[in-house]
Amino acid sequence: MKLALTSLLLALITIAFSTVPLPEPGILRTSDGPISGVSDASGTISIYKGIPFAAPPVGDLRWKAPQPVHPWDQVRACTTFGPSPMQNNPVPFSMWTEEFLIAKKPISEDCLYLNVWTPAKTAGEKRPVLVWIYGGGFSSGGSSAPIYDGEAMAKKGIVFVSINYRVGIFGFFAHPELTRESAHAASGNYGLMDQLAALKWVHENISVFGGDPEKVTIAGQSAGSMSVNCLQASPLAKGLFIRAIGESGAVFTKNRSLAGLSGAEKQGMKIARTLGNGSLASLRKIPAAELLQKAKGSFSPVIDGYLLPASIAEIYASGKQNPVALLTGWNQDEGFLPEVTKNSEDYVNEVKTTYGAAAKQFLSFYPGETDAAAAVSQLKISRDLIFGVQNYAWANEESRQNKNAVYVYRFIRKPPATGEYVKYGAFHTGEVPYAYDNLKFVNRPWETTDHQLAKTMSSFWANFISTGNPNGPGLPEWPVYNRETKQIMALNENPAAEEMPDYKALDFMYEKMNGEK
Repeated sequence: MKLALTSLLLALITIAFSTVPLPEPGILRTSDGPISGVSDASGTISIYKGIPFAAPPVGDLRWKAPQPVHPWDQVRACTTFGPSPMQNNPVPFSMWTEEFLIAKKPISEDCLYLNVWTPAKTAGEKRPVLVWIYGGGFSSGGSSAPIYDGEAMAKKGIVFVSINYRVGIFGFFAHPELTRESAHAASGNYGLMDQLAALKWVHENISVFGGDPEKVTIAGQSAGSMSVNCLQASPLAKGLFIRAIGESGAVFTKNRSLAGLSGAEKQGMKIARTLGNGSLASLRKIPAAELLQKAKGSFSPVIDGYLLPASIAEIYASGKQNPVALLTGWNQDEGFLPEVTKNSEDYVNEVKTTYGAAAKQFLSFYPGETDAAAAVSQLKISRDLIFGVQNYAWANEESRQNKNAVYVYRFIRKPPATGEYVKYGAFHTGEVPYAYDNLKFVNRPWETTDHQLAKTMSSFWANFISTGNPNGPGLPEWPVYNRETKQIMALNENPAAEEMPDYKALDFMYEKMNGEK
């Protein structure tokens, strides 16, 4: 009788709980505390936004390595993006419309938050993980930009994570006092330290979201790609990821190398003088908005002897980088022209002055026989100096060492445009909505070709994130890159493998940028 009553009670309890709708998605417990999120419209993807991965870097924590989050006990609703890092108000400019920018609000020094999109229904699914690092020249950007939405990639089986990191003076300010304060006698790389802290959080927590901490890919574009390059080079990132995607950004030549600690400290002292030359304590008390307004200068990662013990090129040349499979490339039209383009005569004369005996060879790669030709060449030179040579050298170095597979692309498709945007072609950042299948967030007159290309590219990317190989059923064959054959994937209306068309120009430019004869 007692057994029968017990069985009946259990049956009633089961029925009661089965008829009560469960929260979607369920509450998850991270190492810092429980969180809740939301589901996408289809109910298949769980989304958690604004998860803190480090303590707010404010007050005495300004210009310090990220510190642990203060744990919480009550369920934290993670349903909206956390504040973007402190920066100027986002305003569309050049080829970048609002869809490429962060939300106008909130923007705050308290910015160390990340976001997770997951297709997993249980913690033990061990899905591949992508950690996205935004661009913005190390002075702007944030994970809230619409083109960085992770839903589409999650629907391809990927646990998609986007992270914030400090930018500008808040993320890359070096100063002798900060160096002396540091236990590692280093300063200036706080933004990169944020990225490392986020990766450590992922390593510790991503299994809760159904992700595999042993199958993490890091990816970024522009300054995000440079960050990926730096993280692969850093001994502090060992074991935190196994694959890397670098879209249009790296630092491999002597004339575009990162500043050393001494040089960065000198710049920091100059900035400090403009702020009243006060103590470190007083600098930390300056309101963030005032600091942003008054502290003018260029900020980027520093060869600090700790996070980056040597230049990127030196670390790779010695084979001390973290071994990863690599997918990298750049865009056809992503150079930046000066406001006044040189005419044919002025362009040719400048080339002769700059390159001397090598001018004839230079002009064979970047001709200037007419004003129109000179204008095109100046755009290509900018593209190759800033992006092409850097990512090409990255691919070549990885291929030379032959530790892991390398895949190289060239994004050629000119996104459909109207008005002034037509002239930008396959512009810088233009590949991102295609690679992560986010065309729907960009207001362009998309054609069937664009949607097909987005499907192909995002499948390439998802396959690489999952296996280290972009190839898969129904996709054109993407060969492994090596320095001899130089086979790349041309991403245009009809994606196909081809020999890199301009490698001789890139070889020439690489030699000149490194001071080689």
